[in-house]
Amino acid sequence: MLKLLFADRIENWPAYEPALKSALAEMGIAAEILLPPADPGAIDYIVYSPRGPVQDFTAYTRTKAVLNLWAGVERVVGNPTLTQPLCRMVDEGLERGMVEWVTGHVLRAHLDIDFFLAHQDGVWRQAGHVPPLARDRSVVVLGLGALGGACATTLASLGFAVTGWSRTPKTLAGVTCLSGPEGLRAALGRAQILVTVLPNTPETTDLLNRETLALMPRGAVILNPGRGTLIDDAALLAALDTGRIAHATLDVFRVEPLPPDHPYWAHPKVTVTPHIAAETRPASAARVIAENIRRFEAGETPLHLVDRARGY
Repeated sequence: MLKLLFADRIENWPAYEPALKSALAEMGIAAEILLPPADPGAIDYIVYSPRGPVQDFTAYTRTKAVLNLWAGVERVVGNPTLTQPLCRMVDEGLERGMVEWVTGHVLRAHLDIDFFLAHQDGVWRQAGHVPPLARDRSVVVLGLGALGGACATTLASLGFAVTGWSRTPKTLAGVTCLSGPEGLRAALGRAQILVTVLPNTPETTDLLNRETLALMPRGAVILNPGRGTLIDDAALLAALDTGRIAHATLDVFRVEPLPPDHPYWAHPKVTVTPHIAAETRPASAARVIAENIRRFEAGETPLHLVDRARGY
């Protein structure tokens, strides 16, 4: 019988216990799920969270893989004690959550809903506030992996003129796909609404800075459900103050929880959401974990295996 270690915060165990046991049973996998502390030498797989109690993997000599509960792996991929294969979480629930958050906030910006909410004062302001059709609104998605690609194709299906950018060339139906440094400049130049769904890597740190923000159309809107390190905070605040950027809706930050005295909280052109765009759902995540264990045991290629060199 396989032995799994659930290495997330203990308060999450009641939600994950039935989901994991059900998913493993459906796959026909005989496994015992243990909680820390447990004998490291007996563990076959670690169900891992960066917030959990396991940060030193040295003693887990029998462990075949570390299965991350988060889509992001930046907090663990550089851990020198991690020699086991690492798989990140990409599941249907997480993907749909990201798509729904992005779609909702793109529509909010596209329809200028905040303006009307701020002017419930009895004055009829139709002139100048009829939005263009979606086909006349340029939306740019930075990052065309599983999450970014799903967002881009969903927005395209609603009729938006969608451009996607990625480090390496991609092809998506209904989406104009660009890549490389020149492609990034071209994408930013047309980004009336910009959605960032990139991983946290050395190449993406401060990707949106004073120079790149200046490439965007004046009055553009930024949505960041990707990683807080993608944005130079000081540069974004300056761009908001000058009107270069009209509004920013931010779900992720360099420090989380966002400190109470951070300028984003009080800025009139910033909406803060508390890292909720792509939360892992136990039921769907458990199915991905069970499928990966099945694949490892069968000698098949695992899902979402992390490339250590690329950082995701």
